[in-house]
Amino acid sequence: FPTRRSSDLPLPHIVKADLTLLPRYILGISAYYHDSAACLIRDGSIVAAAQEERFSRRKHDARFPTHAARYCLEEAGIGVADLECVGFYDKPLLTFERLLETHLGTAPKGLRLYWKSMAVWLNQKLWIPQEVRRELGHDVLVVYGEHHESHAASAFYPSPFTEAAILTTDGVGEWTTTSYGFGQGSELHTLAEIKFPHSLGLLYTAFTYFTGFKPNSGEYKLMGLAPYGEPRYAERILAEIIALADDGSFRLNLDYFDYVAGLKMTSGAMDALLDGPARTPETPLTQREMDIAASCQKVTEEVLLRMAHTAHRETGMRNLCLAGGVALNCVGNGRILREGPFDNLWIQPAAGDAGGAVGVALAVWHRHLEQPRSVDPTGDRMSGSYLGPAYANDEIEHFLQAQQAPAEFFTAEELPGRVAQVLADEKVVGWFQGRMEFGPRALGARSILGDPRSSAMQEQMNLKIKYRESFRPFAPSVLREHVAEWFEMDCDSPYMLLVAPVKHEKQIQMTDAQQVLFGIDKLNVPRSEIPAVTHVDYSARVQTVRRETNAPYYDLLLAFHDLTACPILVNTSFNVRGEPIVCTPEDAYRCFMRTKMDYLVLGNFVLDKRDQPEWQEEMSW
Repeated sequence: FPTRRSSDLPLPHIVKADLTLLPRYILGISAYYHDSAACLIRDGSIVAAAQEERFSRRKHDARFPTHAARYCLEEAGIGVADLECVGFYDKPLLTFERLLETHLGTAPKGLRLYWKSMAVWLNQKLWIPQEVRRELGHDVLVVYGEHHESHAASAFYPSPFTEAAILTTDGVGEWTTTSYGFGQGSELHTLAEIKFPHSLGLLYTAFTYFTGFKPNSGEYKLMGLAPYGEPRYAERILAEIIALADDGSFRLNLDYFDYVAGLKMTSGAMDALLDGPARTPETPLTQREMDIAASCQKVTEEVLLRMAHTAHRETGMRNLCLAGGVALNCVGNGRILREGPFDNLWIQPAAGDAGGAVGVALAVWHRHLEQPRSVDPTGDRMSGSYLGPAYANDEIEHFLQAQQAPAEFFTAEELPGRVAQVLADEKVVGWFQGRMEFGPRALGARSILGDPRSSAMQEQMNLKIKYRESFRPFAPSVLREHVAEWFEMDCDSPYMLLVAPVKHEKQIQMTDAQQVLFGIDKLNVPRSEIPAVTHVDYSARVQTVRRETNAPYYDLLLAFHDLTACPILVNTSFNVRGEPIVCTPEDAYRCFMRTKMDYLVLGNFVLDKRDQPEWQEEMSW
């Protein structure tokens, strides 16, 4: 890692008025790249946070988060005039500088991309204060944080650690693509960074593109595909594409990429190295794509492990915090936890750009306004990431009446047993409870649930409910007190960002005939007593659930355990392919009726699909 300054430059000056008798509010904003979001903090505590896509229904919406910001203010019961300031999660002028140097430095090839991007920059991205004030309708003070500073702040400040090493890794923010440092109390320090165009995030995105998935969206698919292949290209990647040092620093061979000056992620040289051209999207997957995915994942994990060891050696700290889009690679996170040098690991649940809204708001509060930080060693400050809107039973009842949708009401004591019985009968249930999750994962508030013991559940939910690729695995939600009985881990994983092996005694070993299967043929071979959540390599992306964080979901898991002796449910996000996770009861009902879900639970109301009126697609709300 090239060395750099020991601490970041300060944010622009804010007059620190004596407002001790009044709550102090800061609105954090991330926008204009992908997954725009807003976060509101009050006196250093997170009040609300949400992605714009949940309201606009446009997946990965990058526009200004007008709806998300409005929700945050409404949740706190304040107006824009009550804000002390708005924090923007990166510094557009530094990004503009990078674009100018990069595109003009690669002329004449780079000129096409230069002119394509200039229109957006000159019309919008260079005028962030004006855009913020116009969208919010008020002359509010706007300050900036650096992109990776926002990631680091989102990782450290909400964590349960007084001090920790911090590693941030993504595609690119301004110039930086990777950084490590440490946090102590209210301070953040950056020790080293890697700069564009050398980027682990862009390397992973390039392979996502090459295997036929959508960049900045399909990286989960590449990770899920990897266990079906063999890493036979890993040595080629390390020999030709990425020069990896022992300390985890690296340089990319740009001959294999086209993202610097062109309009594609990879160049023709990649075709020659990987035995053919990139896969055309939506065409059948072959063993080659599976092997490429396995190879890319193996290289990525090796880079992350070396970085973690360097951060540990340089900081001497026992705890590690992660953020940036690459921190959503839960397979790599699991290896860092099991094989890395740190005792404890905490990952920001909205690790991508959306989490930058949290980070910049907290950075303004702690670093610029010099406010002290409080730490809860028994838990983090993210409230389980349940930071979005909630809907009361009377609001739900009003919607159901207007829709003329038959539903049965159950008390809070009756509901878990009723739904547990439905799940034990291998029915698929849409589960809509409490505040919506912030981040890309459904965590038991906007979830689709199933019985993990069912060998047919994964295929049924993928093809009939989610309308997505059959190879993609589902995650288990498990009662925290039972996690060590079923998985090779005994720690909290509330945000579904750690992968662990299923306990050996719960596994079903393959027969000799099954051992010779290749690729997607492995899919239908049961691997454990919970086949619906066990991937082909005997791993699972685990979410642990505590009652103090999400009581309704915990009670449902407990009821299912009492009924079946299994403390686990299949948990996948409440949406279909290409759509954001549902936000409102209307969104949930629409998704329920468009798919082959069997039951829908809205608050305390249970809807049976067989009782519902015929769905009319042209219906509007």
